[in-house]
Amino acid sequence: MSEDLTSIDPLDSPHPVPWSWVLTTQAQVSATEKVGVRYYRTPSLISPDGKYAAYSRVQMYIQPELHSSRVLSTLFVENLQTGELESIVSATRHSDSETITKELGEEANAGQIAILIPISWSPKGDRLLARQFEGIFSTSDAYDVALVWDRRTNKTTTITPQEEGYETTVLLGWSQQHPGRVLFQTSNLEDTEAPLWAVDLKGDTVDATSDVPVVLGTILKPLWSGAQLDK
Repeated sequence: MSEDLTSIDPLDSPHPVPWSWVLTTQAQVSATEKVGVRYYRTPSLISPDGKYAAYSRVQMYIQPELHSSRVLSTLFVENLQTGELESIVSATRHSDSETITKELGEEANAGQIAILIPISWSPKGDRLLARQFEGIFSTSDAYDVALVWDRRTNKTTTITPQEEGYETTVLLGWSQQHPGRVLFQTSNLEDTEAPLWAVDLKGDTVDATSDVPVVLGTILKPLWSGAQLDK
C-alpha cells in the first residue's frame, strides 16, 4: 500500500496517523467475513545528532464489524551506533500498558484505538515526543495524548492539558515560547476558537495563545515502511 494512505487524520492533525490504511484494511478484511491481523510500519524519525531513530509498528486486529476491531501500537527507539532497541507501549485511558501487552493477541477491549507515532526529538536528542491518538471505533471519542520518552532515564511520561471544558485535544509539537513544554490545541464542536496550551511533564498547563509548535528530526522512509504482511 502506498504512503498516501496516511493522508487523512480523524483530528486533522499536522502529524497524521495512518487512518486511511486503518479504514481500507478494515474494509478489505471484513469483506471476506474473516478475522485477521495487519501491520503498518511508520517512517523513522532521526534525532538531530543522527544517533537515534524512532518509529512505530501499528497492529490492527480486525473483526468483521468495525466496532469490534482494535488498533494498538508499539514505539521503537533504535541506537544507530550500537543497534540497541528500546520498545515503548504506552498506557491509555482505557487500559494500562501491562494489560495491552498481555492482550495484544486476545479479543479484548473491543473498539480500542491507540496509535502511537513519533513526531519530534528535543534539540539535544535526549527526549522524544510522540503523539498517541486514542479513541473508540464507532463513537465520537477521539483525542491526543503526548508521550515523552527520556533517553537518559529510559522513562516515559504521558501528559494532556489540565484545563477543563474541552472535548478534543490535538498535539502540535514542542512549545517555542515555553521550552521543555508540549503544545496542545483544544476544542469543542460548538466552538469557533481552538485555544493553545503549553503543558510541562507534571501536567502544569499555561495559556499559549500566540505560541507556535516546534518539531525537530529528519524523516526517513525505508523501503519496507508502510503496510506489512499479515500474521
